[in-house]
Amino acid sequence: VVLRKLRQFQDLGHQAVLIIGDFTGMIGDPSGRPATRPQLTRKEVMANAATYRDQAFKILDPARTETVCNGDWFRAMSFEDVIRLNTRVTLQQMLQRDDFRARIDNQQAIRAHEIQYPIMQGWDSVMVKADVELGGTDQLFNILIGRDFQKDEGLPQQVVFLVPILEGLDGSKKMSKSIGNFVAINESAADIFGKLMSISDELMARYYALLLGRSPAAGAHPLEAKKQLAFEIVQVYHSTALAQKALDEWNTRFSKRNLEHSNLPTFSAAPEKLEAVTLVSNVYRQVFNLKKSRSEVSRLIKQGSVELDGTKLRDPMTTIGLEPGQILRLDRKHAVRIG
Repeated sequence: VVLRKLRQFQDLGHQAVLIIGDFTGMIGDPSGRPATRPQLTRKEVMANAATYRDQAFKILDPARTETVCNGDWFRAMSFEDVIRLNTRVTLQQMLQRDDFRARIDNQQAIRAHEIQYPIMQGWDSVMVKADVELGGTDQLFNILIGRDFQKDEGLPQQVVFLVPILEGLDGSKKMSKSIGNFVAINESAADIFGKLMSISDELMARYYALLLGRSPAAGAHPLEAKKQLAFEIVQVYHSTALAQKALDEWNTRFSKRNLEHSNLPTFSAAPEKLEAVTLVSNVYRQVFNLKKSRSEVSRLIKQGSVELDGTKLRDPMTTIGLEPGQILRLDRKHAVRIG
């Protein structure tokens, strides 16, 4: 969402500065996090940075984008410089953050290095002389620190431009690679299309507003509206031809119920027999990264949504042994081929 808004700034004639957090990435942004992020090595951070560049330039205009790494200035700082920078912020300020307060209330740890993140992000604003900084609503505190630092340095204070946070595929938590509820814009057209077709109707309306800037067509059936959303998103990040191919493939797999010749994801089944409810739950989690309760899966089975080679499974407790090549359909949006 932020990158799309940044592209609009570029289209209006502005120069974008894309900061690669090769240094701050080893700390991990604590914004909105209920617990400390796992720390990454520099090698892992640089691998992520390369992927981030590739994704960013699917949206941004490279000719109007300056890319910088904040390690260029942080690695040049002495420990004395770090201490002096820390004197500009009080601990009381840091603990005013909603996420830190929530951790204290829940008796969860706040590591000292996490407090450095907003300070470092604020200093980024000084180093690039930002006049506008864009971020999600969870970045307000960090961006305001940048304004304070710019004032201290005698620089014009940047405008804070916040955009809504995009919920992940689960519809509840912020879209995040670490959580696994994400759609990566460098994924295949089929994967992007399939993931978007898995979201709820309520979340679809949210995605229309944040990703396409409009509402679904009035009177459109939710399924058709979702197809249009997925088509347009794939069209943006791939091409019209690949978007049409993904749509046709999805119709073949699900709308037309012709799964035999479809390109389905593979589920490697264990040799032992499992109860239907356990099997289906495992497939949702392992193949589609969706966590469904046993009661929810049981309801799907009893409703006749689950099919094995075209035969509906009605009893959640029946034991099933799978063979390679069989097709297990979980619902109208999800199906796998047994490997």
